[in-house]
Amino acid sequence: MIEIKSKLDGEQFELNELEYTLKPLGYEIGGGWDYDHGAFDYKLDDEQGYMYLRIPFQAIKGELDRNGCIISVGTPYLLHHVYQRGLDDNISAGNANATLNQFSEPQDPDGSIDEKWIEVGEKMVRDLEEQLLR
Repeated sequence: MIEIKSKLDGEQFELNELEYTLKPLGYEIGGGWDYDHGAFDYKLDDEQGYMYLRIPFQAIKGELDRNGCIISVGTPYLLHHVYQRGLDDNISAGNANATLNQFSEPQDPDGSIDEKWIEVGEKMVRDLEEQLLR
């Protein structure tokens, strides 16, 4: 994980309006959200695991699944998950365990991040600042 300093850190937005702005740009609300916190994720790469630019947020008024929720944006960061390969490559009728356990934990939940992705992430954060802080 590599944090990217940003003017967005601490900024407040109405969640639905922010989502309406970010979704057309390719951001999705990540699957790990809860009633009081979550993140917008932009998938940068999926060649050797998954590389995301993540924009975390915390509810400061209301709950995320309710209209009118106000959120505070946290520090954006790059996240690289490297998943184990080959765990279900040879599934056969006799290998019921592989069928039931096809989703593996990351081999490295905090994989290394190449300098080119840091530059891409920094540019994307600057673009978001320009778009959201007008």
